[in-house]
Amino acid sequence: MHHLLLSFDWHNLIRPKFYIDIGGLYLLLFIIFAETGLFFGFFLPGDSLLFVAGILSNSLSTQLIDTHNDFANLLILWIPITLMGILGNIVGFWFGWRSGPLLYERKDNWIFKQKYLTRAHDFYEKYGGATIIYARFLPIIRTFAPIVAGVVRMDRKTFYIYNVVGCAAWVLLMLLGGHYVYQFVLNMWHFDLSTHLDVIVVIIVIITTAPVILKLFFNKKKQ
Repeated sequence: MHHLLLSFDWHNLIRPKFYIDIGGLYLLLFIIFAETGLFFGFFLPGDSLLFVAGILSNSLSTQLIDTHNDFANLLILWIPITLMGILGNIVGFWFGWRSGPLLYERKDNWIFKQKYLTRAHDFYEKYGGATIIYARFLPIIRTFAPIVAGVVRMDRKTFYIYNVVGCAAWVLLMLLGGHYVYQFVLNMWHFDLSTHLDVIVVIIVIITTAPVILKLFFNKKKQ
């Protein structure tokens, strides 16, 4: 067992194609579910996994049905992936809803303060819908946004509506982006992006995390 752990390449955990190679579409569906609503799923590569799934859409869709049409194959993937992302957020929201009362009864300490809950509640009252949509496109934040929404008792109807809209848009844009960027680069420069997936992952991580880093930097500077 010890030798197996030593021989395992832990870098594979952040490589989307690793998950597709070992589990195909069904592992992809579980990862999207876990990353969008379970605490331990925050480290999973949701954005880059969907982008790579778009590149490999024609082969992945054959696990369900092969329509022999690129766009139709993308839609075949979009439906179950979107459903799992929606379900993941609902589970996260439910967990936050159930655990929220315990947090409101908790005493302040050097990490947790009641005023944080009050601020979060006011923020979700004002920007809750937009937050649920925007969070879909931000790594780590998309894992915890539905949980916090449940903790602060965000209106359930509002949450469900924006959860569906946000997830559908996120999955569709990532799949379409992966597939058609791959096709464009291949046709224009005869460069096969599927052989440079690690570089793609790095670029996607930079693009999706840059807004958060800039926001934190400028807020700190302003304070």
